[in-house]
Amino acid sequence: MKIILRSGAVTAAVGVGLSLAVLPAVPATAAAGGTHVRCNDIAALKAAINNANTNGGRITLASRCTYTLTAADNADDGLPEITGNVTISGRDTTIRRASNATADFRILHVVSGGSLTLNSLTLSGGSLAGDSGGGIANTNGTLNLNRTTVKGNLANSGGGLYNFGGRLNLDHSNVERNTAVSFGGGMANDGGGTLTMKGGALLKNRAVNSNGGGLENIVGTANLNSVSVRGNTALVGGGIRNPNGSTLNLRSTTVRDNIAVSGAGISNNNSTATLVRSLVTNNTAITAGGGILNEANGQVTLTDSRVVRNTPDNCAPAGSVPGCTNPTNAVVPPASQLPPSSADIKVRK
Repeated sequence: MKIILRSGAVTAAVGVGLSLAVLPAVPATAAAGGTHVRCNDIAALKAAINNANTNGGRITLASRCTYTLTAADNADDGLPEITGNVTISGRDTTIRRASNATADFRILHVVSGGSLTLNSLTLSGGSLAGDSGGGIANTNGTLNLNRTTVKGNLANSGGGLYNFGGRLNLDHSNVERNTAVSFGGGMANDGGGTLTMKGGALLKNRAVNSNGGGLENIVGTANLNSVSVRGNTALVGGGIRNPNGSTLNLRSTTVRDNIAVSGAGISNNNSTATLVRSLVTNNTAITAGGGILNEANGQVTLTDSRVVRNTPDNCAPAGSVPGCTNPTNAVVPPASQLPPSSADIKVRK
């Protein structure tokens, strides 16, 4: 028996000679393998998410289609909050906030206990300057991104993605051209959250008034494997900022062409950073730590890794990173000229 659901009231043919019954309005098609939502049918997409929150399930979006959100579903989110186990898949498919939307809102929010998996999607245009996670916020939930791009979003912190106390997994996914008014231009990992990124890139993100252009790993654990961290900017930690007792693990990862006042490639403050078979190169700091800035008893371990050709130096303070040497003409300014440490900067949840 095949059930077809369409916009408005629908009928189901359940057998020869049986009467027609009116079913609840769900403007999508329910078929084997999940719910299929027609191109840019936002009402159907919201209904499918609400149904998946309750019953679990897969949602398939139209290929090469853009789903445009013109208004928020709730106070801060363009789509219903994720409270259940939800999977949304597409192919060259985009979900975006309309550029002329009058209200500010992020695209998606995973709340405590929720689990969201996104496959082959692009999320863009989210805007939430007064809160966190312009593209997606994950609060004590689980967020999986597979071959998905989060780009062109804005928030106070975590311009593209904000993970607080949850699990954030990215597989061959890109976080690019996002902006944070405060910290974590591309992503912020906070509140003891765990971030795992395999493949993909943190590309050309910006933290305008604070730290962590590509990634701010604040009180969390971040694992980056075969990732390109490139072209990001911030005051401190142009590529990655790792403060407040956090743990950063880089494997087969390249950090290059990032810009900051200090710690252009990586800023490590009172935390642990381990680099294995990784490269930090061609990053530019205005004051010190062109490659790595290691402060407040931080520990940086280089294993089969190189920190080379950074400006004005490779590592600062000199000798703070075993195995990292500076060019003979490097000029390291006194500590009084360095930007404030993370302890001096107010962190907003």
